Amino acid sequence: MVTKREHWDEVYRTKANDCVSWYQPTPEPSLRALEDLQLPATVALIDVGGGASSLVDCLIERGWADLTVLDIAAPALDVAKGRLQGDATRVAWIVADVTEWRPGRRYDVWHDRAVFHFLTEPQQRLAYRHALETGTAPGSVVIIATFAPDGPERCSGLPVQRYDAAALAVEFGSAFALERDWREEHTTPGRGRQSFQWCVFRRR
Repeated sequence: MVTKREHWDEVYRTKANDCVSWYQPTPEPSLRALEDLQLPATVALIDVGGGASSLVDCLIERGWADLTVLDIAAPALDVAKGRLQGDATRVAWIVADVTEWRPGRRYDVWHDRAVFHFLTEPQQRLAYRHALETGTAPGSVVIIATFAPDGPERCSGLPVQRYDAAALAVEFGSAFALERDWREEHTTPGRGRQSFQWCVFRRR
């Protein structure tokens, strides 16, 4: 049986970064969410499932100095490191399955653009929330995107769990207050359309 790590390693070894369905030339929804929060560039941010995303590039350009990217697939992180070249040393890179990871510090911003919707089993979501609660503190911000109720039922050959804002709020529990939510219609490299649900939570 193929493990999760083997599955995602194979995805990034066999597909160009700009050909996967979740590719964005510029991570506009994430950047807008951060700009709306008006956070100083000194805060600590972790991009969970950041992989080869260019979010970290954009944040470095904007002067962010305390950045961490976590992904289960080392080949995905290698793409980002190669693109950043010398600037890669300014980022903490973590190869881990977030459901098995225990944060060694707390972050002011927890960003996840599409990991949570792959957690289709209750115990996986419980393990994710444990990592989230360990890795944040009261006042920390959680920016999360999942497939919306009318989004795809599968992605990259795997089943997903779809959410609206209310369902995500239930999953995250009373420790996190929903501050803002919106939908995004993402256009894939193949010109397909995918509906995403975005939420911003604040740790109580």
